[in-house]
Amino acid sequence: MNGLGLGYRKGDQVNVLNPASYSAMDSLTFIFDAGASGQLTNFEENEKRINAKNANFEYVVAGFRAFKHLGVSFGIMPFSNVGYAYSNTQKVGDVNATTYTNTYTGTGGIHQVFLGFGWEIFKGFSLGVNGSYLWGDYERSLVNSYSDAYTNTLSKYYTASISDYKVDFGAQIAIPLSKKSDLTFGFTYGLGHKMNADPECKVISTNSQTLVADTASYVAKDGFELPTVMSGGFMLNLNGRLRVGADYQLQKWAKVGYPVYSMNGGKPTYQVTKDNFKDRHRITVGGDYCKDQSSRRFFDRIHFRAGASYATPYLKINGQDGPKEISVSAGFGIPIINYWNNRSMLNISAQWVRMDASNYLKENTFRINIGLTFNEDWFMKWKVN
Repeated sequence: MNGLGLGYRKGDQVNVLNPASYSAMDSLTFIFDAGASGQLTNFEENEKRINAKNANFEYVVAGFRAFKHLGVSFGIMPFSNVGYAYSNTQKVGDVNATTYTNTYTGTGGIHQVFLGFGWEIFKGFSLGVNGSYLWGDYERSLVNSYSDAYTNTLSKYYTASISDYKVDFGAQIAIPLSKKSDLTFGFTYGLGHKMNADPECKVISTNSQTLVADTASYVAKDGFELPTVMSGGFMLNLNGRLRVGADYQLQKWAKVGYPVYSMNGGKPTYQVTKDNFKDRHRITVGGDYCKDQSSRRFFDRIHFRAGASYATPYLKINGQDGPKEISVSAGFGIPIINYWNNRSMLNISAQWVRMDASNYLKENTFRINIGLTFNEDWFMKWKVN
């Protein structure tokens, strides 16, 4: 459903978007969910286009009911990733035949392992929390070179190693409308804080004739920060067949600092500044339809899902707003039925994402997502007559 889920509450699914939903897990089963994606992205700038292909591991999560009204979930998933390589070549002046090339590369990313709890305090009201450990590193570089053998070159290498925590709180209020219908409101709050990281910038100036390199290193103390994130949404469940809802998310990026290398009065500095971002707003709508999940007929148990999202820019580039994001997705939940189990599911979806900003690079991504949800009767008690 394109990331919709703050009000999603179902006993046979692990909904990591809102930890309060863990309290709805079935007491008889152990849920194991894993997913991966493959994507094709088209980049466009100044009427030039290029395609890129890649594949990503998305998540491995599990969940079960520990006690009455208390659900537990844990798993691992990527938190962010960096991966790019491109260059830009231009002439030095209008008459000079000399050209210069800037080559940009970036690799690395941050991983996330989490443990969460959801507790139904009283009927219809649940609270939850996800505690995560984040770790990883990245390297970005800007390498400058000239076509002649007389101009000195200047290259910058940015590195960081991250090891820190992340905490997200959730709540759900389920209001029954009839025996099989209900309306659930969901809310989450992500704690913003400075991260345990001291990013470093190395500036290397190389004499093109002697090849002698002069290196200067700069460190930005506590240079990274997580934004505060607040979300709210709802999901309407009609007779257990149709679920429709909407989510809104606010990411408080405007007050988040980020390390920037600059020349301040002729003196190089690498320090945290707070004029690089703006608050981001995201709206998501979607739905899930299944004719009859308890039916013996295979096609009656297929889930049909769709969703759409719009997100405002959060990045500033030279004082101008960065890219906004529009995305839509559609897919199926196909039941896996055998002699021992009829509650596991194969989830397949297609997603289109467009990111663009005036006078900047435009991205169109087509992504295929595949997930497997294993719902096993681990805690069912066998009875011999």
